[in-house]
Amino acid sequence: MEQLDIDLLDLLEKNGRMSLDMIAKTLDISEDEASQRIKKLEQKNAILGYSAIANWSKVLDYEGVTAMIDVKVTPTRGAGFDKIAERIYRFPEVKAVYLMSGAYDLSVSIQGKTMSDIGRFVSEKLSTLESVISTTTHFILKKYKHDGVIFDPDDDDKRIVVSP
Repeated sequence: MEQLDIDLLDLLEKNGRMSLDMIAKTLDISEDEASQRIKKLEQKNAILGYSAIANWSKVLDYEGVTAMIDVKVTPTRGAGFDKIAERIYRFPEVKAVYLMSGAYDLSVSIQGKTMSDIGRFVSEKLSTLESVISTTTHFILKKYKHDGVIFDPDDDDKRIVVSP
């Protein structure tokens, strides 16, 4: 992959809404070349999607809960951790699944409306999977920074600032 494509991915990862004009100016290329490179990266699945980072604490009626669950599993012959990871990431509550080093094998990020929803997910869905040996659940109490974006809850006039 060319350095220009890496720079383009870096720009889009920081701001997926950056205009084509601004991308072209920043990378010192034409808008047409920027557009072609973006399409090529999308076709190669180097760009998987575009998303917004929501500050849910600013939504008055939202009382969602996020948890990180450490999961110890038995890998399957021939598929390792991939098969169980796939079973887990197919649950709609699951936002992310990572293979980890250390005491636990997988780290699972989930969202629910209440702590009870998270508890039901762990006891009825996750822990009942054949390969799952044990889990440890950590509830997110407050977000300070997520995907390079700093949340500043003390100043309503400030927008979320993208860190360098």
